[in-house]
Amino acid sequence: MKTIIKTATFLLLGSVLPAATVSAHHSFQASYDTDAVMEIKGKLVQLNFRNPHSSIMVMAPDANGVMQRWGVEWGGASALTRQGLTRDSFKPGDEVVITGQPGREESDHRLRMLTIVRSTDVFGWGTNGESFE
Repeated sequence: MKTIIKTATFLLLGSVLPAATVSAHHSFQASYDTDAVMEIKGKLVQLNFRNPHSSIMVMAPDANGVMQRWGVEWGGASALTRQGLTRDSFKPGDEVVITGQPGREESDHRLRMLTIVRSTDVFGWGTNGESFE
């Protein structure tokens, strides 16, 4: 009888826990000011093309003109790939213009990506309605 109860409990937990993990996704409103949009112009220094969120690091000036390393959160690699991007679409050294929603803590120098455009050839993402909602 104890074995049946243990097995039933294990199966029940095994079916409930994955659903709990999926619903634990964070809210963008908690981390970013979704009512504001800002633009940065700078040099891409790192691209992390992965799931669940890709990210870009850009050296760009802050509001005071001081160069900062900005962390820009983007969509997951799977979603971006479906939208036509690859891990080679943008490379370190690219001059980019990014618009995004700023982090709630200004000193963190973070953005949630809305658009990115490479300055040299005007290749971009988000300019045709792409998003990662």
